Amino acid sequence: MGNILSEWKMRLTLLTNRISIQVKLIGAYILIILIPIILFSWYLFNEFYQNTIQDTIKKNQYVLESEKVSILNNIEIMERTAQLSTADREVFNYLLSTRELEVPELVNFDTNSSSNLQRLMFSNPNIMNVRLFTNNPSIKEIWPVIFNESRIEGRAWYKHVLARKGTVWWEILKDEKDILKRENTVMESTSTYVSLLWEICFPIATHVGIRVVDMQIDKFFQKAFSPNQDGQSHMLIVDRSGGIFTDTGSPFFKGMNLEQLRRDWEGQPHQGGSSFTFTIGGTPYLCLTTPIDQLGAHLLNVVSLENPVTQIKHTRNLFIAAAVVLIALLSVITYFLQSLILKKLHILRDSMKKVRSGDLNVQIDIDAGGEVGELAHHFRQMLKKLNELIVEAVNKKAATKEAELNSLKNQIDAHFLYNTLENLKMLAEVEAQYTISDALTSLGALMRYSLKWSSDHVRLRDEIGHIQNYIAIMNIRYDDKLELKLDIPEGYKEQEVLKMSLQPLVENAVKHGMNSDQVRRDGIVILIRAWQMVDGMLIEVMDNGAGMSPEKLIELHEKIEMDDAHFHTKYVGNKQIGDNEGNGIGLRNVTQRIKMYYSNEYGIKVESRVGVYTRVMMKLPYLILSGGLSAYEKSTYRR
Repeated sequence: MGNILSEWKMRLTLLTNRISIQVKLIGAYILIILIPIILFSWYLFNEFYQNTIQDTIKKNQYVLESEKVSILNNIEIMERTAQLSTADREVFNYLLSTRELEVPELVNFDTNSSSNLQRLMFSNPNIMNVRLFTNNPSIKEIWPVIFNESRIEGRAWYKHVLARKGTVWWEILKDEKDILKRENTVMESTSTYVSLLWEICFPIATHVGIRVVDMQIDKFFQKAFSPNQDGQSHMLIVDRSGGIFTDTGSPFFKGMNLEQLRRDWEGQPHQGGSSFTFTIGGTPYLCLTTPIDQLGAHLLNVVSLENPVTQIKHTRNLFIAAAVVLIALLSVITYFLQSLILKKLHILRDSMKKVRSGDLNVQIDIDAGGEVGELAHHFRQMLKKLNELIVEAVNKKAATKEAELNSLKNQIDAHFLYNTLENLKMLAEVEAQYTISDALTSLGALMRYSLKWSSDHVRLRDEIGHIQNYIAIMNIRYDDKLELKLDIPEGYKEQEVLKMSLQPLVENAVKHGMNSDQVRRDGIVILIRAWQMVDGMLIEVMDNGAGMSPEKLIELHEKIEMDDAHFHTKYVGNKQIGDNEGNGIGLRNVTQRIKMYYSNEYGIKVESRVGVYTRVMMKLPYLILSGGLSAYEKSTYRR
């Protein structure tokens, strides 16, 4: 993921680098204007949308509460009708009769009390049916009011009514046949009722029968089934079992999935009513709900937000279009103004192109103030300095040629010296002075290695050979008291090192390790080891000589790490090196060369204990000249 981001960042940088400064300024200008407009318009239209929703909620909440008042009024009418149906004492006595009435008694009851029950039903045109059901075997059914309870014992709501123990139970009965026509299988007409179901008990807790008062659903919920709607909202009812009742033939519900609406509603809190928004078929809707506690149902008012949202979008689009036109107009004006401002900058750019093509005598006629004038001034000074450097480079080239001639002369002198040493060696061998002959051989190899400087980088193998010649010569001085041991795997001998970087380490081991009488008497062992680490190659030069005190070790590290100005001030300018002049100078030079060619993470570290040992560790990048890293990888280590 990080590589992908880096790649895209690099591509974006390359793309922006190719764009002219004038286009960048125009782009920045557009962004500076566009971003606040976007944020402001988002906030403005979001507030506008929220206010529209709140206004719609207030307006339709009033309509919803008005319909709820109408429903509660119908509930009160049906409950009062149910109470009046058994308020007549003759009706109650008939239901409680323990004997079958004679024909005259039945005729009298039908003429008086039964007629009163029918008039009670007809007195309110919204009441569809008033029925009394009883399980008293002694009485006869008197249609259309009094029936035997066996007709309703199989209904789903029958057990709920009995469980209420004399309290009202409400039920919305869908696709019901009239009880007078239920036995007629030919009649298929059905109706949906809101039914009040109320058990008759006398005395208390003694079942007598059930009162049923029916009202057609379109009379009970008038708004939900009214054909006169505004087309922007519609009401519906969700009963306790999740059934939905409304005028599904209304154009408002065309293309609306009522099942999805029910699921969205079930996902909302229902206590005390609520409001929520949902979308069906790309059209946004607002739904307001209120509970009808007596029925265990909820009244929903669904409002279409298509018109207000469309109006908001239209206003937003007009605003965006006006903003785009304004930005385009301002951008054109800004472009021409910037062209005037950047004209002198273009002159400076053209002058630079001429200089790039080789014309160093360009005259820049820009005397304006500000940043452009300052750039022109510095560019003129740069051309002047460049011409001076060209003259200086020509002079240096001539001096280099002269130095090359001198180098050739020195090389000729070196060849004379090599030939002289070779003649002395042959003379020593003729005289059987083999020690002198070997010493002259080592000295010749030592001088050839030192004087032949074709590259700053050599193999560790070559540097070790040079050190072996050095030790051979120094053993003449110290009577073979110097022993050189090597612990270097063959593969590591191809490691790249800086030429003459190990020799100062070994020279310090000989010069300072032989400072004590015991070491001069017993001799010294110099061990050179090499091994690879995770982050490079470590080459160690260790001797068992005189060692150094902690104070001397601290001073040595200070000399190695100190910057040049401070070093020359403290040690060179004030001549504080003293008797041990040169102590640490070689190590300092090697450290600086390593850091210059590779990086600051590489260098030299010294450890020592008085009379025990001195260890110098040189850390280098792992560079095997016969394989190892590629030329590109090596160049990343060298500076």
